Amino acid sequence: MSPRGRFLVATLSGLVLAGLVHVVVVLLIPRLSETDALPRARTEEALDHPVPVKSVAGGEVTATAEAWLPVPDPSVAVGLCAYDLADGPMRVSARTGPLMMSLAVHGRRGAFYAVTDQAAVRGALDLVVLTRAQYDEALANADEDEVSHDVRIVAPDSKGYVVVRVIAALPSQRPAADAAVQAVSCTVDSPAEDSKPGG
Repeated sequence: MSPRGRFLVATLSGLVLAGLVHVVVVLLIPRLSETDALPRARTEEALDHPVPVKSVAGGEVTATAEAWLPVPDPSVAVGLCAYDLADGPMRVSARTGPLMMSLAVHGRRGAFYAVTDQAAVRGALDLVVLTRAQYDEALANADEDEVSHDVRIVAPDSKGYVVVRVIAALPSQRPAADAAVQAVSCTVDSPAEDSKPGG
């Protein structure tokens, strides 16, 4: 083989090897990372009400989860609640108002469900995140005559978090957007509630 041929073979081999190493490293990052969103959300202990991601007080930006989540648009109030379905189904309840609201449910592999206030029934959004076993149990215990307005979501993982976003179209609406995020409740459904439709 000529020197030029050996050089081309060596160059192509190096490029193929570098490409394979790159692909393997990218695929391993989620498994090796100790600071991805899910563990961080759990350490925030974001239950009962969303932990604000970014809030503005007196013109100063204060951060909680902002240090590890992307900085949101200043006109969007963002909060999150973490859940562990081993504790029971997670109920997320929100009252809608004049400002646009969205809820997105995330697992280890990213968002798997999202809804906006347009899906609200009589001004209320109620999501119940369950495992497949919890969903089957809730169906078995459901009263056929009772109508449920809950949206049941079967989660692919037992741990995850819910991101709440409220848009403030004007700077003067930002306090109302922050208040709307804080008004969302994130609670573990009790066994008594689980026996009802939607719980």
